Parts: sequence; structure tokens; C-alpha cells
Amino acid sequence: MTSPEEQLLRLRRSIDNVDAILIHTLAERFKLTQAVGELKAANAMPPSDPAREATQIARLRRLAEEADLDPEFAEKFLNFVIAEVIHHHERIASAE
Repeated sequence: MTSPEEQLLRLRRSIDNVDAILIHTLAERFKLTQAVGELKAANAMPPSDPAREATQIARLRRLAEEADLDPEFAEKFLNFVIAEVIHHHERIASAE
């Protein structure tokens, strides 16, 4: 039997691993959205796509429910990511 301190340490190591996965996953996502922004800028497409954003939010809410995660939290998180992506796309477009 392990002590509470050992259990806490093991749980925290797992949390650290998940945090690393999240950061690497976000980095990969932003590399992809960077390519999208460059494609949009090169083809005079608008930086945001409200229909796509709404579809993604609805999809993420469903995924959150399936994963037993608060859909409101998931939506807030995606809205933050979307806002950052749009900001990046606007910067790319203004540089073109």
C-alpha cells in the first residue's frame, strides 16, 4: 500500500504528462491553423468563418458531453482558441 504522499506524487506526474500532451497538441493545432491562415490570405479569403466556428463549437460540446466534461467549459476553451486563430489569420492577411 502506498502512502497518500506517494499517491499524490503519482497523480501529479500524470497531470504533468497530460499538460505536456495538451501543449504539444495545441502547438500542432496552431501549426495547422497557420497554414490555413496563409492559404486564406493568399486567396483573399476572410480570416474568420462563422459557420465553421459554430459547427466546431457544437461538435466540441458533443465531444465534451461524451467525455463527461462540462460543455460550457469546452465551449469557452474553443472560443478562446478560435479568437487566437482569427487574430493570427488577421495578422497574416495584413502582412500579405
